[in-house]
Amino acid sequence: MQGTQPPQRPAGTDTYPPTERTVPTRSPQRASYDKDQVHAILDEGYVCHLGFVRDGAPVVLPTLYGRVGEVLYVHGSTGSRPLRAAGHADPGLPVCLTVTHVDGLVLARSAFHHSVNYRSVVVHGLAYDVTDEDEKRRALDALVDHVVPGRAADSRPADKKELAATAVIRLDLTEVSAKLRTGGVNDEPEDLSLPHWAGVVPLLKGYDTPVADPRLAPGTEVPAYLAAL
Repeated sequence: MQGTQPPQRPAGTDTYPPTERTVPTRSPQRASYDKDQVHAILDEGYVCHLGFVRDGAPVVLPTLYGRVGEVLYVHGSTGSRPLRAAGHADPGLPVCLTVTHVDGLVLARSAFHHSVNYRSVVVHGLAYDVTDEDEKRRALDALVDHVVPGRAADSRPADKKELAATAVIRLDLTEVSAKLRTGGVNDEPEDLSLPHWAGVVPLLKGYDTPVADPRLAPGTEVPAYLAAL
């Protein structure tokens, strides 16, 4: 499943330093450590997959996240296992967090060269339970605004009880890489004359018309930040 590669920006001060864990063993030329590119991939997503080890076995959980500068905040319940583990682990809970976007289906003439166009980010590091109330409130605002920018200011903030029932873990962006595949089909030359359709099927993300809660107060309209989606 080979493919063309996106141009890589030159290394500089705005890149994450490659490490043994962030250099892929397969198609390393697709990797990018550019911070702007990593941030863009993270900011476009909603759900991450958080991996950790529990009782000697790997566990991967989907959850919401938000980015504030070089920090990722991951949302959870105080009863969830990874959040409890992050609060008791010393010096922190070792985790691997991933975010992936699939941009297109690459259909080749041969089954071997079928692929997908994608953008992904992998973050390694130690996760910490956020215990400072001010930081937790900022993190929850970031999580809400990550889903819909502007929403945090247009909703009631968590009260003391809700704040106590909500857990947030912090993961610093230090050991990070992106990996991308773009372009078209990469068939073998001898397969080009085969009578099979080949090409890319783009996948698009979109928003439908918001459906209002029937219990809205009279006169409540769709806010501008939501209509802009």
